[in-house]
Amino acid sequence: MSNEVNPSRDFDEVAQMIAAAKQRTYSAVNSMLVELYWQVGAYIHNKLKSAAWGEGVVDQLATYLKTTQPGLRGFTRRNLFRMRQFYVTYRGDEKVPPLVTQLPWTHNLIILSQSKTPEEREFYLKTAIREKWSSRELERQFRGALFERTVLNPPKVSAVLAQMQPEAHKVLKDAEVVEYALNRTLSPALIAEYQMQLPNKKLLEAKLQEFYLQCESGDR
Repeated sequence: MSNEVNPSRDFDEVAQMIAAAKQRTYSAVNSMLVELYWQVGAYIHNKLKSAAWGEGVVDQLATYLKTTQPGLRGFTRRNLFRMRQFYVTYRGDEKVPPLVTQLPWTHNLIILSQSKTPEEREFYLKTAIREKWSSRELERQFRGALFERTVLNPPKVSAVLAQMQPEAHKVLKDAEVVEYALNRTLSPALIAEYQMQLPNKKLLEAKLQEFYLQCESGDR
């Protein structure tokens, strides 16, 4: 019996175990950190709201933490007020708190500062989690107006076409999503998901051709 070891086969499994454990540890630490920021934000908000503190006290808190806990990062005056904004923005939404703990603080700040509506914030939270976007990719999607293109501005269909084929609007909207996904070079996973759920280009062209022919015959 051979005792020869194949590193790529025998050792890779152990390496994968280590990588998985590291990821779980990172996720747990990140979740605890975001929860801490939420709690600090709530504490500051309640103090300010009750007039027990003025805004100047937040400056004192930042200085106190810097002095008493050398090496502690992320608790500057600016970030403390961000934590308050974070709490105030999401406190009334039951769906969001479980989402924010799944993303790094940097991602949360990007979504918090660049989203205009609760719907947009939820869209980017869910999509960033599903697609595992880096902070750079998340910012790129904001610049590309992914939410506006895929949710707010579906393509328009003529009244005649919509009346004859009610599903035409959905087909056109689906086509735009596919094209947008491909043109924006989104992650392979997202593109694959779109392509599985939405009609392929040949099918789309066939359906549109069918719609137009029916429209023409109806006009005669």
